Amino acid sequence: MNHSIYSADRSTHLKIVVVALVAGIAVAGFGITARTGSDDGLTQTARVIKAGKPVAITSSNASVVR
Repeated sequence: MNHSIYSADRSTHLKIVVVALVAGIAVAGFGITARTGSDDGLTQTARVIKAGKPVAITSSNASVVR
């Protein structure tokens, strides 16, 4: 049993690489399947908000000069 990655033999390194690749492919596959789905009824429309008159909000009766 090797307790260090530096003293591990070639087959141990190969096992680590294979496990990492399988895990990466599984995560990528899960992400792709979670992303692709039907978007029926979930379309968004853009709303335009127009600016009105400028308003100065103060806590006193003094006017604000900007």
